Amino acid sequence: MPAPPVGNSFWSRKRLLEYHSEFVTLKTRSLDEALRQLQLTLLVNNRHRGTARRGLIVSGPPGAGKSTTLMELGRAFERSERTRRPGHADCLPVVFAAIPPTCTPKGLVKEFARFLGIPVHDRMTETVITDAVCDVMVARRTRLVFLDDVHLLNTRTRPGADSSDQVKALAERVPATFVLAGVNLETSALLTGPRGAQLAARFKLLRTPPLLNGTPEQKAQWRILLGDMESALRLVNHRPHTLVRHADYIHLRTGGVMASLFAFIREAAICSIVEESHAITKKLLSRVVLDTQAVSAARARRRPDRSA
Repeated sequence: MPAPPVGNSFWSRKRLLEYHSEFVTLKTRSLDEALRQLQLTLLVNNRHRGTARRGLIVSGPPGAGKSTTLMELGRAFERSERTRRPGHADCLPVVFAAIPPTCTPKGLVKEFARFLGIPVHDRMTETVITDAVCDVMVARRTRLVFLDDVHLLNTRTRPGADSSDQVKALAERVPATFVLAGVNLETSALLTGPRGAQLAARFKLLRTPPLLNGTPEQKAQWRILLGDMESALRLVNHRPHTLVRHADYIHLRTGGVMASLFAFIREAAICSIVEESHAITKKLLSRVVLDTQAVSAARARRRPDRSA
């Protein structure tokens, strides 16, 4: 349900802070394309009889919205499946796991077991845990499996290579569509060598780049996004179109990186609530301290301007 409008008695200080802390997820072209490609891939895999089902890889720089893309894809698919099958409360359409640091095959299937609620103890072997994970996903009709932080799979090491094989084995045993996500995977070891060639032959790669602000079309898309963010604010004194008027400044500060952008606007909104101004201004934006990556990138972008 949409949040109540500005000025509604629903908005206590506590609720305003909680709302702007969580905020909203807005659609971008990257997210729309990911949704489209997922729908096509699910249709391709729908009656697939072999083991080499198609999959997706979501790749991009840090903070570009890869994990958010996974969550939105999962949320949309889960919602459609629950609507399509209202009487199947026991089904589990979507499973989500993340690659743990220093991943091993056993560590990987333990992550899946944790999500599935399967009790695991130290004496259980990798094979036992893997069988239990696959049995539960098949029995509960899982159709979509997300695996995040795949860049942590260093296939140049023995544990990393074995974990990559484990991913392939799971994808062959569970009749589901697998979606992998990680940092700049197209240049990683994951897609090189004999193992990587098998993944590359089955998975389409989708990029989630930062949003640009150069051409007229890019500027228009950037301002549409900021306008949508502004519409989601619940600040009683906020002047309309403030974010759009300062679109170039906001892009300079964030570089179009989605994580930095949302942190920027959320923190500015929360500051305005704490200070009781209930409005975002450029002065307030200038006081927000962003993540180290955004700060360094903004400094690099300013240098050519100074030399010019």
